[in-house]
Amino acid sequence: MLYLVGLGLADEKDITVRGLEVVRNAERVYLEAYTSILLVDKEKLEAFYGRPVIVADRELVESGSDEILNGAKDVDVAFLVVGDPFGATTHTDLVLRARELGIPTKTIPNASIMSAIGCTGLQLYNFGQTVSMVFFTETWKPSSYYDRIKENVKMGLHTLVLLDIKVKEPLLENLARGRKIYEPPRFMTVAQCARQMLETEEERKEGVYGPDSLAIGAARVGAPDQKLIAGTLKELTEVDMGSPLHSLVLLGKRTHDMEKDYIEEFALNKETFNAAWKKGYTAAS
Repeated sequence: MLYLVGLGLADEKDITVRGLEVVRNAERVYLEAYTSILLVDKEKLEAFYGRPVIVADRELVESGSDEILNGAKDVDVAFLVVGDPFGATTHTDLVLRARELGIPTKTIPNASIMSAIGCTGLQLYNFGQTVSMVFFTETWKPSSYYDRIKENVKMGLHTLVLLDIKVKEPLLENLARGRKIYEPPRFMTVAQCARQMLETEEERKEGVYGPDSLAIGAARVGAPDQKLIAGTLKELTEVDMGSPLHSLVLLGKRTHDMEKDYIEEFALNKETFNAAWKKGYTAAS
């Protein structure tokens, strides 16, 4: 059996009891380590599980899936995923490959950022499409996410923005020469995301959002040192929310009174928060 086991968002203790039983009984245990990361090292997982853990990077998961699935018809293999197993399409690909080989699969779900973002006080059914923000370069500044936000904005819905991480990414100039040399890990911050969003608006000029649009920065959701800051996009371009992982929520125009009251508690500046609120938001009781 191939088990896809959700780990939750923070540390080694977020795994479910059922997931822990699977891990402790599996022949091999892999940790997917590129779509997201836990806030603790692999060694802490191994100490808690009492089992060695094999780190599975992008190359292994996407190109070497046969290695992961080897023997899984006869023994149990656990594939650990930060958050929920199906938070990334890569894991769907792995299940489809297992099906092709006649390997049965089971999924052990867990909390993901898609549900845990409710810690902001925003109601989950008031969220629209989730988008991803990648690191811009001098020559590559994709803005397809902007069109999805535009659709959400038209309906007054909140937008969860997932921020880019770079873990074991090959340096392009070395890849071109056939050398696998990797760049240091990088994790996008709320401030970087806010700056890039405003840069895209300046380029597109469609008025989907602007410097005075309200947003919430979220850092290390689910961890003891979780941090939330609400403010305008302009304000968020300057915030320091500490270590990864970060997410951002662009507030929808049609926001419930209770949502507004909850958010205001962690506003960076309540005066500017309320001024922005009065200018462009309508509470839905």
